[in-house]
Amino acid sequence: MDPQFLRSVSISHTMWRKNFHALMRVPASWHITAGVIGWLIIISILHYWMNSAHGGRKVVTMGYMPVISNLAAPVLDHVTKQGDGIRFKALKFASFAEMAESLRNGQIDVAFIIAPLSIVLHQQGENVKIVYIGNRHESTLVARKDLNVMSLDDLIGKTIAVPMRYSGHNISILSLLERNGLSGRINVVEMNPPDMAAALAVGSLDAYYVGEPFAAQTLKNGDATLIHYVEDVWPNFICNLAVVRQDLIEKEPDVVQMFVRGAARSGLWAQSNPKQAAKIASRYWNQELELVEYALTTPKDRIVYKRFIPDVQEMRLMANLMQRFNLSKGTDISGLIEDRFAKAVDLYNISSLESILSL
Repeated sequence: MDPQFLRSVSISHTMWRKNFHALMRVPASWHITAGVIGWLIIISILHYWMNSAHGGRKVVTMGYMPVISNLAAPVLDHVTKQGDGIRFKALKFASFAEMAESLRNGQIDVAFIIAPLSIVLHQQGENVKIVYIGNRHESTLVARKDLNVMSLDDLIGKTIAVPMRYSGHNISILSLLERNGLSGRINVVEMNPPDMAAALAVGSLDAYYVGEPFAAQTLKNGDATLIHYVEDVWPNFICNLAVVRQDLIEKEPDVVQMFVRGAARSGLWAQSNPKQAAKIASRYWNQELELVEYALTTPKDRIVYKRFIPDVQEMRLMANLMQRFNLSKGTDISGLIEDRFAKAVDLYNISSLESILSL
């Protein structure tokens, strides 16, 4: 962690301890007030550390979850750590709900967020724009190996986990159940992706549907069997996408353009350099290198990196399905898609990691 940040927190903590005994002698209401003030100071330092320009550099903070559709976040962080240009800083979250709140509150500049949640934010009045679609075909439905599941029929009365209610995985499984006459006969629950593999391994979960590498984790170690790759049931499925607030577009369109360009080009670089991409991602995700490389390459050429331009028709389909399954009250997505940045991206001369952001 940044030494400057650590020093700032240490100073705040020291000041707090020096005044502790004095605070104990004042009325209880003052204790509460002082506690709130102290906490606000620490939060301010955290916010400064995440969003300020260290050494005069512009810092763009990207919220992400450790899945392949968000691979651009660690790659952009890695490639901009040194130098004097824009610093794209990746901030890993434990849940998409947390990330959405951080975007609402201006604590992050970009959110690599699960696709239907962007529609929810838009319909709740948040002025956010979809500027980039993450890498596709990286989600998988797996079931506990001991259940000998061959099809969805074998999961009747069982429990399937999805990342959240507002996820493409939830929409996909509800569509599959409806299509196969199984609506209401399989229990669908929400669970944060990092918890799914462990829950399956101990038998508290029967199946789960999630972005990689979390499904690969149980497939590779033999705890699960493959039921569906997402592309087999929903071609060009959108797992995650990147949203930014409209005010960032208005104030710094060049920054948004550079982000989208870097994100798109990082995918093409990763496609040609999966081992190096896995090495970077595994450090940020705190996952074993062998697992991440397996997820990126199994089956071969599975991941789609080139379909990153936001499309109104795709998002309208998703909004219609959300309404169909009572996940939203309407289908309005007007003004949600901003495709001009992605359309302006060139995919030429991606010869090295450093060339991702070169003009």
